[in-house]
Amino acid sequence: MSSNYSMGKRRRDAEKARKKKERAERRDRRRREGPSEIPISEPEDVTGDLEAAERRAKARREAPRGARSIPSKLFVGSLSWGVDDSLLRETFEKFGNVTEAVVVCDRDTGKSRGFGFVVMADRADASRAIDELDGAELDGRPIVVNVATERKR
Repeated sequence: MSSNYSMGKRRRDAEKARKKKERAERRDRRRREGPSEIPISEPEDVTGDLEAAERRAKARREAPRGARSIPSKLFVGSLSWGVDDSLLRETFEKFGNVTEAVVVCDRDTGKSRGFGFVVMADRADASRAIDELDGAELDGRPIVVNVATERKR
């Protein structure tokens, strides 16, 4: 029985060595060939609505600076246990269109974990909501409202 196992192990090791050698050969071949050519477009080839692009650029320049830089997903912390999705949505709808409002609940107990997220349709409204609601009282507790950031895992 041990001879079959060692035979399989030898075969696996040989297969691993063969694949490693093939990868090295492909890498060396790509290095020898060099980078591929990038096609360069002529001005006549480029088409598009330049007037519309200029209008969009002008609208971006004229928009309030802070409104563009703040994402529309907000973190809401220090929530009391009585706050649910509908109350959270209702609170933020005073500042603009709310796409989503979620209070995060514990998986096992189903009770609120004391924080949630609100997604607002317009970044300017999100900025105004942060300014107005950060530190404001909701259901008897001061809440924390700021831009939601991606959690590092």
